[in-house]
Parts: sequence; structure tokens; C-alpha cells
Amino acid sequence: MGHTLGGCGCGINKKGCCRNSHQKLSTFDWLCDLPETHKETDYVEVQFKNTRKGYYLNNTRIPLEKGDVVAVESSPGHDIGEVTLIGRLVLLQMNKQHINPEKYEIKKIYRKAKEADIEKFNEAKAKEQETMIKARQIADNLKLNMKIGDVEFQGDGNKAIFYYIADERVDFRQLIKVFAETFRVRIEMKQIGARQEAGRIGGIGPCGRELCCSGWMTNFNSVSTSAARYQDISMNPQKLAGQCGKLKCCLNFELDAYMDAMKDFPSKEIQLETLSNTYYHFKTDTFKAAISYSTSPNFGANLVTISAERAKEIIAMNKIGFKPDALEPITDGAESIIDYTNAVGEDSLTRFDVKKKKKSGRRNRPVLKKNNQQNSTAKQPGRNDKPSAN
Repeated sequence: MGHTLGGCGCGINKKGCCRNSHQKLSTFDWLCDLPETHKETDYVEVQFKNTRKGYYLNNTRIPLEKGDVVAVESSPGHDIGEVTLIGRLVLLQMNKQHINPEKYEIKKIYRKAKEADIEKFNEAKAKEQETMIKARQIADNLKLNMKIGDVEFQGDGNKAIFYYIADERVDFRQLIKVFAETFRVRIEMKQIGARQEAGRIGGIGPCGRELCCSGWMTNFNSVSTSAARYQDISMNPQKLAGQCGKLKCCLNFELDAYMDAMKDFPSKEIQLETLSNTYYHFKTDTFKAAISYSTSPNFGANLVTISAERAKEIIAMNKIGFKPDALEPITDGAESIIDYTNAVGEDSLTRFDVKKKKKSGRRNRPVLKKNNQQNSTAKQPGRNDKPSAN
């Protein structure tokens, strides 16, 4: 096999490789293996700090690749960003974001960023942390119920975007005047939610992986506590909340699968009647298709676990006025034990769990030499041997 420049098999150099992206919310370029699609459109996707993206027109046909740093049109001045997508896939992304070039004015790409552009951009970026701290102090002095989450300077340093979080409407007209006098730049205020703030800051979730909001999620749907109830997750606020303080987005990932599976289960409000007791729903195991019932409606007492099909049968019996003798719980012996076979030639994961028998020491084992055994048999006569006359 030939060695590719990118090292990933796509045949593109590392800077423009579709699979070597460090940007947040980067789009996997599944058309990067088709060079003929790269020149189908002059629209280019450019990403700025964190999750801010924009689509620009390369009307001068500058040869661009994924990973190039470019200077783009802004108001006022210009901004510096990185090319994250080119070719036919840009049109698909614009269609997904409902961006119609005929209705919206698409700004232009000026040039590839020069050294002077990069130096000016780095100078503006170095001021962001200090500016954010001062902005928070100013907002606190004005007693505004808001939080400045992040500050982003434009590439030429002429404008600054202040991202803030607020639970209610905030009148920041006086705040903008103070910001303009203090920082001497054009001010733009942009409100974001707690989930978007976590996506901009980034972090590691309790699962050990990068936060979904900073890795790949673009749309933040509302998450309700009913999602946890459908999945029988403990209603512990500390475990259900994510880094942003809101309910975890991943509670919605498997919700549809659980809701489809729960269609085959009877209602939790239905009681089961037997000749001896009345049973109330206690817990549902979706994976095993089993339901646990209790004789008490408030806590687990005399728990009996039956299959969902058996529960439906008893409910049908109760409707016609018949009560079974018992619920016939699922026994452990009835469950089949799955024997996992080694299909790929790997060692067993439990190979070290089996205790080996200790070998007995050599001191306890009788050691007889072969020559001694022969001599002893020659000297000692058997019981049936007669003594010689001599």
C-alpha cells in the first residue's frame, strides 16, 4: 500500500485532511476523496473562535484548502478565521442552516492571511481574558443581573463581541456606553444560553469524553425530567445535571428507543389482582422486558418480577373477573446462560480468574534412583522363592 501524505488514507496533505480536524463542531468531509467536488462552488465555510461559523464567497478564486487562515469581510474592517469546509459539502451545509444566497448577502474572502494579519489577530486575542474580567466588574458595578461568559475580538481588533447569559431581559444601554469608553472598540452584545456557554468553554463530561455541546452538537433541544422517568433513571439532580447546570443533553439520545420499547409494556397505573394479594407497579426493566410488582403502593414489599407478557395476561384475566392463584415470578434457573465463544482468536478475559493447583514440593515426593531399584529387587527374594541349599 502506498503511503499518503495525510497518513489517514484520503490522499490529502495534513493541513487539508478531512479526518485530522481539531476544530470544535467540525464537519466530517466525506467528499474529500473526490477532488472534482472541491471546485463546484465558490462558497467556503470559515470558523472563528470556538463555535462561531460563517459562509463566505471566494469570488476571486483564491486556491484554498481546509485549514488555511484567511481574512474575510466584516463590518467594520476584516476578520481572521480558518477554512473548515470547501466544495459541494458547503452547499449542503448552507441548505441545512437555511442560508439562501439569494436572500442573504454573503460577505467575501479578501485574501489568505499575511504575517501582519496574524500578528494583529494575536494581539487582539491576547486582550480577551483581561477584557472579560474588566467587563464582569463593570456589569457588577452597574448591578445588572447578567453574566459575561466570553469575549471575542475581531481579527483587526476594531470590534469585540461580548457573550452574556441572563435569565431575564437586561437593559444594557448604559453598559455599552461604558464598554465603548473603556475598551475603545465597537461593542456587540450577544446573548447565549447555559448550554452554549458550556460548548464555548469546553470540558470533560462524567463519561470521560469531551462534552457533546463542544464536540459535535449544533442544536440544543430542551430536556425535561420526563426523559429520566421514561428510562428509570434516579431523580438525583446532581447526577442528572451537566457542566452547564442544566439537565444533560444525553438524556434525549436514547429516549425514542425507550419510548418505542415501552409501547409493549402495560400501563404502570394498572394493578394486578390475585386470589391472595393486590400488586402495584414498582419497577420496569426495559432490557429484560420484565416488571417488578409490590404488595404495597408506596414501597417495595414482597416484590415479584414477571415478564411483560405475563402481566398482560393477568390484566386480561382481571378484566373478565378471573384472578390467578399467583403471579408466577421469573426464576433464576429459567434464565438461559449465554456462553460467549471465542470467535476472533482472542484470549479469554477470565483466564486469570481460575486458580491453579499448587504443585507439591519435591521434599514430600519419594525419589528413587533406577539403579537402586534394580539392586533392591535382585537382593530381596520374593515370598515364593526357596532358599538355596548352600
